[in-house]
Amino acid sequence: MAASPGTGRIGVIVVDHGSRRAESNEMLEELVRTSIAMRLDHDIVEAAHMELAEPSIATAFGRCVDRGATTVVIQPYFLLPGRHWNIDIPMLAADAAARHPGVSYLVAAPFGAHPLMAEVVSARVEYCLARTRGEVPECEACAGTGVCRLRTGRPPAAEAAAS
Repeated sequence: MAASPGTGRIGVIVVDHGSRRAESNEMLEELVRTSIAMRLDHDIVEAAHMELAEPSIATAFGRCVDRGATTVVIQPYFLLPGRHWNIDIPMLAADAAARHPGVSYLVAAPFGAHPLMAEVVSARVEYCLARTRGEVPECEACAGTGVCRLRTGRPPAAEAAAS
């Protein structure tokens, strides 16, 4: 019989792929701390990276258990189903859970075709266009990079020489 969440505390792990670029890893960790954790109905929320950086799924799983979770939900910060969601994350979650007998876990679905994704895409497109018009500052993803700008059909080297 499958385990059920029951009456215990639920921990949530938001997991991305992980990056060699520290700023990318920190972006997820900050998002989880300052935004996602505030919106969830669960007080045990951790960030994790599938690979390339800490905290790993195993580390975050252990933190959830240490904080009292008896069920852990691993929420992939991925858009669409694929190998990571279907194979890699479930294997890493199973390995982490094996270290904590009696703790159940669930690997939730990626964002996929969720109706709110259209709103996210629309908001990002409009914000980026407003940025190119000088109406708003760079977003958190582009801050300091200078990449959010209109470009021409010229190769990047020719475009840079012309500016």
